[in-house]
Amino acid sequence: MKVLLAEDDRDFGNILSQYVTINGFDVSLARDGKEAWELFSREKPDICVLDVMMPEMDGFTLGEKIKEAQPDMPLLFLTAKSLKEDIVRGLKIGADDYITKPFDPEVLILKINNILKRAYSSANDEYKISNTTLNFNTLELTCGNTKEKLTLKEAQLLKYFIVNKNKVLAREDILTEIWGEDDYFLGRSMDVFISRLRKYISEDSNIDIRTVRGTGFILEELTKTEA
Repeated sequence: MKVLLAEDDRDFGNILSQYVTINGFDVSLARDGKEAWELFSREKPDICVLDVMMPEMDGFTLGEKIKEAQPDMPLLFLTAKSLKEDIVRGLKIGADDYITKPFDPEVLILKINNILKRAYSSANDEYKISNTTLNFNTLELTCGNTKEKLTLKEAQLLKYFIVNKNKVLAREDILTEIWGEDDYFLGRSMDVFISRLRKYISEDSNIDIRTVRGTGFILEELTKTEA
């Protein structure tokens, strides 16, 4: 999933961008409202995180332009103010949520995940293989008697594997589908995510994410379950 982050404070913007990237998102960082609008028009993000106080174009004006161009675009405002009128204005524009500075970056990740789940997940978005079920709407994985709460990126990756079970998936195809581009450093990140998924599904002896040397990966259903 792509996140447009607009923050004019250089140091704080870099910290947020790095933190959001570490949590599995593809981040486009803008330093002012004008640059953010250009990135929005070009990058087609899945969610926009906008600082309210920015040069060139403030966050509220930018949010209004974004909503005019794409009414269903999820918006999250970052504000240094806790004034009621600012909150009301943001919500009237169509913001899904807001965060008042200062805040813990982990709170931003939680809010982004919650907004994206509401915006892009259907009510019965379940994917099943053998004795393992992924509920993409709640980001819950049930494997035998074990339940895990996944991150959005983990759920996206596992969903892709389940939909394409018993098919060899090239590394570059997985990266392009889930991360948006084929990049060496993203590939290293993908390997970490796959290691986590292997651990999560280890209780189900009928399935395995196997490495296909020189090509990619395959989610194999080792035995057929009864209908």
